[in-house]
Amino acid sequence: MGMNVGSAGGSAEPEVMVDINTTPLIDVMLVLLIMLIITIPIQLHSVNLDLPVGKPPASDIKPEVVKIDIDANSTIHWQGVALADIAELEGKLREIAALPVAPDIQLRPDKASRYSVVARVLADTKRLGLTKIGVIGSEQFVQ
Repeated sequence: MGMNVGSAGGSAEPEVMVDINTTPLIDVMLVLLIMLIITIPIQLHSVNLDLPVGKPPASDIKPEVVKIDIDANSTIHWQGVALADIAELEGKLREIAALPVAPDIQLRPDKASRYSVVARVLADTKRLGLTKIGVIGSEQFVQ
């Protein structure tokens, strides 16, 4: 039954606090987590592509190469000739989709073209069953 009493001088030295206060650390981490969740862009537009699996069948017939260019003004060019609108492109895509041998499509968008136009061309080719499409980048501009 003892009691801890201060020294005879009357001034007691306070004990040193050994525990770390983690509350501010948890608050900062929660704020950073919320900021990260808010700033992650949500991908709303995507075009699902069915990529080929296995070996392609051997064929002696070389497929036709169709070049679709999209310039900086988002104008679509078919084999170098500018098209009036997207309906004309769909008509041409329907024609080549009916061919017995599917042609190779080379899509070359300009870096300043609108994404919606490029995505529309990709979606139209997929909808019409054209699976041999390659997106050509800007490596032709590197000197």
